[in-house]
Amino acid sequence: MAYTARWIDQGEKSRFNMFLAKHQKGHVLQSWEWGEIKSHTGWSPWRLVVEEEGEIVAAVSILERKIPVLGIPIFYASRGPVLDWKNTALFDVVLAEIRKLAKKRGAVFLKVDPDVPSSEKELEQFLVARGFRSAETGKGFEGVQPKYVFRLDISPDEEALLANMQQKTRYNIRLAQKKGVQIRRGTREDLPEFYRVLKETTERDQFLVRAYSYFEDLYDSLVPAGLGELFVGEFEGKVIAGTLAFVIGDKAWYIYGASSNSYRNVMPNYLIQWEMIRWVKSLGCTLYDFRGVPGHLTEDNPLYGLYRFKKGFNGEYTEFIGEWDLVYRPFVYFLWNHLEPIYSDVVKGIISKLRRARRG
Repeated sequence: MAYTARWIDQGEKSRFNMFLAKHQKGHVLQSWEWGEIKSHTGWSPWRLVVEEEGEIVAAVSILERKIPVLGIPIFYASRGPVLDWKNTALFDVVLAEIRKLAKKRGAVFLKVDPDVPSSEKELEQFLVARGFRSAETGKGFEGVQPKYVFRLDISPDEEALLANMQQKTRYNIRLAQKKGVQIRRGTREDLPEFYRVLKETTERDQFLVRAYSYFEDLYDSLVPAGLGELFVGEFEGKVIAGTLAFVIGDKAWYIYGASSNSYRNVMPNYLIQWEMIRWVKSLGCTLYDFRGVPGHLTEDNPLYGLYRFKKGFNGEYTEFIGEWDLVYRPFVYFLWNHLEPIYSDVVKGIISKLRRARRG
């Protein structure tokens, strides 16, 4: 059967998203809205569909941006493309169309990081056969998307989900309830308080935080479209925790979490996770993704506490196949691989110094 591939525009936004919502490998980071969000941070989105007898059978949102200093484009399909990975003929059609666009745009390479477990070796063999090379940095928690996550099947009823949790996790959820922690779905007016608590979190845990405008963009683009939700945790009338959840089809992701340095003893983080799970379950979701955890699970790892927290909900520890690059311009790719780490370290260093100066 013949496939038809074409790049689409705004007029097919709903049809594009509907395919993602129904597909087993559909992901919110491939959604139309996510491309629009990234377009405000230096990326340009391109959306491709492949059809068979008028029905979409594959889709991909490609993000394009120019390399700093060199000014040459790169392509990135965040958690894409969305298709049956075992249908190699279909995947070849997708790759051929992306290559045509890459030639037209002068792109250096295409990066993919599929929503596929590392146990699926057939995909890895296919990628290698098509010229992809592993782009692993050895920093599984610091890749573009996390390589290691906890994923929880939330199809059982609430009693079963609670019973399957570690005893300490279950205890902390009930403790937060007993202490009077209140969890609610937030509004746009809650964003400033959420961001305040998020900044406390990132300074405490030494993470970088995006500008407030980015979270405004996330809320405005995803929440009205039914692809996201803000949750707020309150204690004695004060906002002490907040989270952002992404949703598409029957899948949900915990993306950003924030907790105040105050009142940590009332365990708001446990209760807010439980209420998010209950909410996405009410929408018909069957998979809840806790997102990134460290790949090295020794107790001396600074991020071991994060691993232990997420593990307590009894999700399945999942390693993805990782990042893979399909190189179109080898020499420029070589320059990029050597310049990007230096550029990234310099930028992070400057941000870190500015942060210390503000605190000092």
